[in-house]
Amino acid sequence: MPTTKKTLMFLSSFFTSLGSFIVICSILGTQAWITSTIAVRDSASNGSIFITYGLFRGESSQELSHGLAEPNKIFAVLGILNNSSQKTLHLVTILFLVLSLLTSLLSSGFTFYNSISNPYQTFLGPMGVYTWNGLSASSVFVTMILFVANTQSNLLSEELFHMLYPTTASKGTTHSYGYSFWLILLIILLNIVTVTIIIFYQKARYQRKQEQRKPMEYAPRDGILF
Repeated sequence: MPTTKKTLMFLSSFFTSLGSFIVICSILGTQAWITSTIAVRDSASNGSIFITYGLFRGESSQELSHGLAEPNKIFAVLGILNNSSQKTLHLVTILFLVLSLLTSLLSSGFTFYNSISNPYQTFLGPMGVYTWNGLSASSVFVTMILFVANTQSNLLSEELFHMLYPTTASKGTTHSYGYSFWLILLIILLNIVTVTIIIFYQKARYQRKQEQRKPMEYAPRDGILF
C-alpha cells in the first residue's frame, strides 16, 4: 500500500488532471472561440457582420446602418466549408485537441492508480504521468497555434463569411478571441501543476531513501554517540 504522503500527492495530481480533462470537454462543446467582425459596404447594405464560432458550431448576425438585415444564422463549421485548406487545417486542430483530451484522461487514470497502489512497472508510475501530461500540454499548444494560423493567415472567418453571405462584399475583418480559446492556457497550467506535484513527490522519496541508507549522515549532531 502507498504511504499517506504518496496518496495525498497523487490524489492532488489526479484532481488537476481531471480538471484539465473537464476544461477540454467544455471548450470542445462551446462556440466562444472567436468573434470575427466583418465590415460590409455596397449599394444594398452598410454595416458589420459578426461571426462567432468554435470548433463545431457558430452563429452569425448583422448590424446594418441601412439595408435589410437577414435573421441570425446558426451553422456547422465543418458543414459549410468546402474541401479547402481551411477545412483541412480545422480538422487537424480538432484532432490535436482530442489527443490532448485522451492523454488528460490517461493522466487521470495513472495518478489515481498510483494513489491507491504501488505499480511494479516503471511506466505506470511517475514516468507515465510525465509522458501523458507532456503530450497533453504539447497537443493543446499545437491546437492553439493551428487555430490562430487558420483564422489569421488562412482566412477561415472570411471563408465562412463567403459561404454564409455569397452575394455580400467585405471591406475588412477584425478578430476577437473568446474565453474558450484562452482556456487553453489553463489546460497547460494544470498539466504543469500535475507534473510539478509528482516531481516534488519524487524528490521527497529520493531524500527519504538517502536518509535510510546513511542514517549517521542525516542524524542530528547531538544524537551521535562516540
